[in-house]
This record gives sequence, structure tokens and C-alpha cells, in this order.
Amino acid sequence: MPESSKPQFDLVFRGQRILTTAGIVAREVGVRDGLIAAIEPLGNGLAGAQIIELADDETLIPGLVDTHVHVNEPGRTEWEGFASATRAAAAGGVTTIIDMPLNSIPPTTNVEALQLKRAAAKDQAFVDVGFWGGAIPGNKGDLRSLHDEGVFGFKCFLLHSGVDEFPHLEADEMEEDMAELKTFDSVMIVHAEDSRAIDRAPSAGGDHYDKFLHSRPRGAENIAIAEVIERARWTGARAHILHLSSSDALPMIESAKADGVHLTVETCPHYLTLTSEEIPNGATAFKCCPPIREASNREKLWKGLEDGLIDCIVTDHSPSTLDLKDLENGDFAVAWGGVSSLQLGLSLIWTEARQRGIALEKVLNWMSKRPAELAGLHRKGQLALGFDADLAVFAADDAFVVDVTKLKHKNPITPYAGKPLSGVVRQTYLRGGLIDGETPTGKLLRRGEI
Repeated sequence: MPESSKPQFDLVFRGQRILTTAGIVAREVGVRDGLIAAIEPLGNGLAGAQIIELADDETLIPGLVDTHVHVNEPGRTEWEGFASATRAAAAGGVTTIIDMPLNSIPPTTNVEALQLKRAAAKDQAFVDVGFWGGAIPGNKGDLRSLHDEGVFGFKCFLLHSGVDEFPHLEADEMEEDMAELKTFDSVMIVHAEDSRAIDRAPSAGGDHYDKFLHSRPRGAENIAIAEVIERARWTGARAHILHLSSSDALPMIESAKADGVHLTVETCPHYLTLTSEEIPNGATAFKCCPPIREASNREKLWKGLEDGLIDCIVTDHSPSTLDLKDLENGDFAVAWGGVSSLQLGLSLIWTEARQRGIALEKVLNWMSKRPAELAGLHRKGQLALGFDADLAVFAADDAFVVDVTKLKHKNPITPYAGKPLSGVVRQTYLRGGLIDGETPTGKLLRRGEI
């Protein structure tokens, strides 16, 4: 075929290692109008305005989808913001984030608040951004209108959320809201820790991590997860367990899924890569809720992933200012609970997974395909025909040491500082365009539109 008559693409990737739905294979990928328009065997000679030849040590992967990110803008933009968060996401190969409804002021609990958040995000997003709504006491009447305005589902807490403007639901209130969500097939995503169990637990005061761990016992998580499962069973609604840290809950989750309860579960890099035994006294960068638990618990979480009981891995990037981490005193009772890891998630999980003999394809299934499915993002999460050309060039064998001053999120703190990691994201593309960190090209996503 003459060169002039070959189909022209805006961009063509060529490489020995392209992570497609058929696994990692030698392919050429043609991008047209922001979509993946061709996937052909390497050597077919797809013609494009721009050709990118991958190096031998590079794998082209689908961009990650992180459905659990606290951006905190507007209202607490000194903690984080859309520009800094989405730059960090892009640097870590994440091409879509879904922002949590709280820690911003106002929280996303009605349409007016959603519009304020969209206005804040507009023109400063370097990756695509969607939004969760919030379910709090008294806003049942706002749930349908938020859904119609494009939120991807609704988050609630079963204990104090950490901020007074986002109060928690009692289990009966959660069930009532779940029944409402069932009428328009939305999903309730739940921070599952039981307030009564935590009220009766020992105090977390002081700089000893063990005291903090005992103040957030596994039992509090297990009771709350049981409540979510039964309320989902009774209402028929879809429910999603956020940031699972207690491996004790896995048999319950297995039973619920076998029974046909509409349940999905996530966990996070900190529960899969860190252990309570290794956390120094006063190291409040490690504080999060539910807490990082023991090494034996971590091993069971990995098995839960491999067994399919845990569906996906997302970061729960929950940053704050340095002073809120109480670095001077290291008091775990006082410090803000949240781990900053948006830029590091892929490298963290790949470093741990490869040591366990887990393939990169599985990691991307947990961190891209499955989160996209959770949110109903039908053109995200896979390198496949018709999908958005959201892609990253990943050097799986390259290594680096985490330097907190080089991370893109706003406040320079993370529990991973100084940690050696495998896997470097060299470039990230959004709809076929290279993300340069200077020109924001991210879109604000609405449920059902993509």
C-alpha cells in the first residue's frame, strides 16, 4: 500500500511491550481524536503525524484510575488543590481521579457545592477529574439531584469523619439512603469503622504507634463492614467498602459476594506495603484511619487481592499541611490522619508485587481496569480499541529513591520518604496528548458521559 494511502493517525506508539487486553505483547497503537483507533502487530507500519518508539525497557500501559483522592479544594486549598494533585497524579501515571466529597469546604453534599467544586477545578486539571457526592444526615433529598448532575456515587462515614462539616450516618440512616440510591442504581461507598467500638477503645494519646493502633481495633472495622453487607443485602443496593485494612473481614466479604450481595472492596498501597511493626514512635506521617496493621495482616490482604475478594487498589491520598501532622510532638492522637501517596501508588504496588511473583498485568487490573469499572467509566482503564488514549510509559526495571522534595503534591511529607522503589513513569498521555505539567488539558467528568 502506498504511504500516502495508509490511514493516518495523530500518534502511533511502537514497542515490544504494550500492555493490551491480550497481555504484554509487541504492538503498534494508533491514536486518533483522543481515542485508541488501532492495535496491530509490531511491524505493520501504522502511519502517524507523530511516532513514538518505545525503548526496550519501557512498557506502554493504560493510565491508572484512582477513585479515592482528597483534593480539598475549595476551602482547604493549603492542604492540596486541583493543580498540585493532578500534577502528582500525572507524574505517577494516573490519568483519571475521582475526588472525595469531604475536606473541601463546602463538602459535596448538594448541587450548589458540586458546582463550586467544579468551578475550582476548571482550567487547572492536568488529568481527568470526576466527583463523588456525600451522604450525610438530612441530605437524602439532595442525592437524586447530585446523581443527575453527574456524581459517580455517594460516600458516607459510620463514625466521625474528622471534619465537623461532614457528619456521619448511623447504620439505619445509611440503609435509608441506600434504598434511595437503589432507585437510580447509584452506589454507596463507605468508610466502615464503628463509632461505638472506637469510643470504647483505648486512648491514642502520645507518640507510640502501638497505642494508636489499639485505638482503632480491627473489631471496629469488622462490625461496620458487617453492617454495610447486611444493609446492602436488605436493600439490594450497590455498596463499596473503602480502604479495607482488617483482613479479619475477608471471610465475611467472601460470603457476601457468594450470596450475590452487590459488594465491591478496595484497599490501599499503605496497607499492602507498610507494617505497624516498622513504624517509629512519633512518625505521624504514617497515621491514617483505619490504621496500618501488622505484617501478618498485610499478607492476608495480598491473598484477598489474589483471590478476588478485594477488587481494586487506590491511594486514599489524604494530605494536610505539615503543622496538622504534629511533627514537632509526634502525637498520634493530635495528628491529622492521612497518607500522601498519589504520585507513588504504581511504583509502591509494583515494587511489592514483583517480589511476590505477581505480573504487571495484574497490578494494572487492580489499579486501572477495576477502579474504572467501579466508577462506571466505560472508556477508561484499558488499552483497547475505542478507549480513551490515556496511557503511560513505564520503565518497570528502573529504580529510584523517594525524595519528598520532588513530589508534586502540595505539602512535602509522605511515609515513603527515602524508600527505594522499582518502576518509573517516564511519560503520561491524556487522550493522546503528553501531559507536560504546564498546560492543563484534563476534563471534568460526569457519570454516564464517558
